[in-house]
Amino acid sequence: MIEKNTHVSGEPPILYFGTPVVLISSVNEGGSANFAPMSSAFWLGWRCVLGLATASKTTENLKRTGECVLNLPSVRQVDAVNRLALTTGSDPVPEAKVIRGYQTEFHKFEKADLTPLAAETVAAPRAGECPVQMEAVVEHWRDLAENDPKVCGRSVIFELRIQRVHLNRSILLDGNPNRIDPDKWRPLIMSFAQYYGLRDERLAESTLAQVPERLYRSPDVDTARKVSSAR
Repeated sequence: MIEKNTHVSGEPPILYFGTPVVLISSVNEGGSANFAPMSSAFWLGWRCVLGLATASKTTENLKRTGECVLNLPSVRQVDAVNRLALTTGSDPVPEAKVIRGYQTEFHKFEKADLTPLAAETVAAPRAGECPVQMEAVVEHWRDLAENDPKVCGRSVIFELRIQRVHLNRSILLDGNPNRIDPDKWRPLIMSFAQYYGLRDERLAESTLAQVPERLYRSPDVDTARKVSSAR
């Protein structure tokens, strides 16, 4: 029996209840690398949906080049992510970021103390220390809240198609290069602008996990196999 008055109506300024941190590497106009943290992301098969500020350098680069690398840090890279948190590749700093304390930084990988590695199918570099690195191309983008002029223009929604996945051996299911062991993978989670990790043990045995992962396999995997590794 639920007690009465356990909930109240509230208006939180943000609704970030907890999602993985993503470090997006992209290519600037002159060919240098931009490298930016974000956490408004989710995956469906081999597609990823991102929500980014319209004024961000990453948004600008994705629109222009149509490609990037999605690097997933573990809890071990939290300090690197924190060093990038209030930086932007834009110069001058966009007004919306000035009031939040952002500063221009052109050498993002050096700032984070992470290692850029060449990708196989895109020009943007991978972050060597991140256990998961996904090369991706933009399939579609649009402004968020296109039907509301008071909100439209602030954020952009990107649909990305993954075309190469790099996995650190330390997070793989023993003997299977195509399966991630959730007991080994410790993603960095952002919840209401704070960093968290996962508990070391499972809370319960999952009923959903009884479904073989192969039944979720996307046709995008076959498309990705046809993409040349030559850059």
